[in-house]
Amino acid sequence: MKTILYPFLIISFLLCHPAYSQTFSIDKVKFFEDTSIINATITTDLVQLFRHKEKAGAEFPSNFTAMLPNNTIISDPILLTIRGHFRKEYCYLPPLKVTFKYKKTSEMKPLGDLKLVSQCKTSEMNEQYLIKEFLIYKIYNLITDMSFRVRLLNLELVDSAGEKKTISEHAFLIESIKNVAKRNGCKDWKTGKMDPREVDRRQMTIVALFEYMIGNTDWAVSVNHNTKLILSKKDSIKRPFVVPYDFDYSGFVHTDYAVPDERLNISSVTERLYRGFPRSTEEINEVLHIFKKQKSNIYSLINNFELLTSKSKKEMIYYLDSFFNLIDDPIQVNDVFIEKARTE
Repeated sequence: MKTILYPFLIISFLLCHPAYSQTFSIDKVKFFEDTSIINATITTDLVQLFRHKEKAGAEFPSNFTAMLPNNTIISDPILLTIRGHFRKEYCYLPPLKVTFKYKKTSEMKPLGDLKLVSQCKTSEMNEQYLIKEFLIYKIYNLITDMSFRVRLLNLELVDSAGEKKTISEHAFLIESIKNVAKRNGCKDWKTGKMDPREVDRRQMTIVALFEYMIGNTDWAVSVNHNTKLILSKKDSIKRPFVVPYDFDYSGFVHTDYAVPDERLNISSVTERLYRGFPRSTEEINEVLHIFKKQKSNIYSLINNFELLTSKSKKEMIYYLDSFFNLIDDPIQVNDVFIEKARTE
């Protein structure tokens, strides 16, 4: 766990520069294009947050203070809302949604409502879990633009009553599905449930192969589990596109709490299982070409990410090696992705 003095630096800056953000405006696209880490502080009633962490929908008026890369300081009232299922029971901090549009005068208002992903527990191992999941989003960004962008934070959680010790950790914000849709000439489809055989065929193949690569079986389009759907604005008869999220149950992250669904007949989340439906050899190879083309960029992203330990890098590269070795073998490609594809 990091010991960082960001709140004190920010407060000192505010005292010296009272007109620090009068002309500043957040661009919600550029915000997620920026790869720098934001130093941020959320001040809230931690006692009540912990007390009600299993109560989905519980709201907590809070304050978000941050120093952005251009040295702009912002300090906005926000609303924290408890969301999620498993993590709010198991982890010390529940999954949260941050409402930046809480007040009309908020500098961060254009960001709207964003999911905040924090560490499950305060340990180096859990910090690595979070960084690994963050990088999965970044890797998927290399594969397709129909993906959630993320922004990493050096975050401090400060108790507004001063009763709880300040928590210092990494966290990340996830782009809204509305913004993902807009970037891709689409709109968010709020109903969100559909037979995976009825969505855009090529994009569904990309999703299924990516989930296989990272060893993730914790998703299902038909019940809207860890997937979103977006619709083309220009083509009303075009099928919906699938956008996956939430990868902490993947073998690539390999958290200590992740276990596979017993109905899948796999012994560990690190054991890959292809959950895509039948495709032709040509369809599979066309999509696998995207992965092969991005291989060096994926490996570079991992090897050059300073917050990963050497151990984490080795584990992630080893896991990826097995995938890329497999897709270079036509016999294994046919066996895993065609012969053993789902039929129901």
